[in-house]
Amino acid sequence: MDKLTKEEVLHVLDLARLEASDLEIEKYQVELKKMITEIDKIKELDDFDEELMIAPWSNDSTLRENSSLEIDESDILKNVPSKKGNFVSIDVEVLKDE
Repeated sequence: MDKLTKEEVLHVLDLARLEASDLEIEKYQVELKKMITEIDKIKELDDFDEELMIAPWSNDSTLRENSSLEIDESDILKNVPSKKGNFVSIDVEVLKDE
């Protein structure tokens, strides 16, 4: 079979909640069949190594140590244009205009 049936493509479109024209459906019949054929080739592999499929290099990344930064609330709030106590105040009307 060189292509999927129209009903199969319509089912996939329905699952994806997509619409397509008749011309697009004909195109998808061929393209989706090609994709399924390629996926089936992977299933036929006898010695399938999932780790190699993730990345072709070893997983030996060196990560930095976690560190915390002490910041005083007053240092943060002094740069805030509008505040109420220890809270940042936002004008909702200004946000609606943007």
